[in-house]
Amino acid sequence: MSKTLITTFSKRLIDWYRHEGREGLPWQGVRDPYAVWISEIMLQQTQVATVLERYPRFMKRFPTVNRLAVAPIDDVLAEWAGLGYYSRARNLHVCAQQVVKLFDGKFPSDPLLLEQLKGIGKSTAGAIAAFAFHKRAPILDANVKRILARLFAIEGAIASKQVSDRLWVLAQDLLPGSPKDMPAYTQALMDFGATWCTSRKPVCLTDTHQCPFVKDCQANLSNQVLSLPQKIVKAKSPEFDCDMLLMRHGDMVLLQKRPDSAIWGGLWSLPESTWRAKTSGSLSGSQPTLGALLSLTLPEENSAAVLKQCKIPQRGNYIKHIFTHRRLWIQIWHVNALDAILFSQSNLRWIPLRQLGQFGLPQPVKLLLQELSLIRDGELKS
Repeated sequence: MSKTLITTFSKRLIDWYRHEGREGLPWQGVRDPYAVWISEIMLQQTQVATVLERYPRFMKRFPTVNRLAVAPIDDVLAEWAGLGYYSRARNLHVCAQQVVKLFDGKFPSDPLLLEQLKGIGKSTAGAIAAFAFHKRAPILDANVKRILARLFAIEGAIASKQVSDRLWVLAQDLLPGSPKDMPAYTQALMDFGATWCTSRKPVCLTDTHQCPFVKDCQANLSNQVLSLPQKIVKAKSPEFDCDMLLMRHGDMVLLQKRPDSAIWGGLWSLPESTWRAKTSGSLSGSQPTLGALLSLTLPEENSAAVLKQCKIPQRGNYIKHIFTHRRLWIQIWHVNALDAILFSQSNLRWIPLRQLGQFGLPQPVKLLLQELSLIRDGELKS
């Protein structure tokens, strides 16, 4: 392992950043730990282009940790809708309440204390500490893991504890000596991995730029750039079928709040059936009777009582929704209710169309309602 590279890495990376780093991102140069935290959580599993649109909107609605802490969780989830990985939004809400309760509304500067807060891992804690408090704290997100694995030819599955521990030691050793350099260095790491040392088309394999570490990178010198870091081969994503009930009465639609532990946890969605493994080449199956449909989507309700108030179901859209680790095929069934049925479950609610924008909706459900002209951009279509 090159000691020269370790001692010169931070300076060379910061020099690169001054000429090639990204500019104009709304969270750059910010020292408010709340704003840094929101941007870091939002950037996890979400493309920068999407965050550029949604981050300012979220900050306008919840400008301080205190405002976020006292906001109803439905408001937080509604603002997060479409960003995916909704546990992040629920964790944001809990974390804000922890900061208010435990630290009087002020984020601690110690990365170890930050790491104890809900939804903040070691790397995110390091980013907050580095950007907001200029602490010499390392980060180790996916981009940084790739950079270090290539520079030092770290072999082994990137997700293994042994490799992770080794990368954390390297990340610590490579930090600049001066705390004042931490914001630029940390941003440089993120930018270098996102724009130059990318997963599939790093600049060292193109003729567009000269990598500042081309003569030191062990992966480049040994022709292993695309082989490192080593990943576990993913199994094919399983596919499922389910039925969703789109029940309407007048200007209202029936929504059901999902359990926090479920996919789309805490969001308001259409009542749905249990997921079934999709058989090869299957479509949505035969049309069920109203009673069968109600028993699938509202199994805990009195079907006989509901039956009297509903018309025959009509087959609607057949929607494919892709998650990170699975695919879901959704058959929509339209049912008109003659009356606003009173349901026994507290998680079932009739929502006026004009209020749909106030609720967090799963993306496929939101798109469906928009397509049916029930809502437009989260609001009632006039």
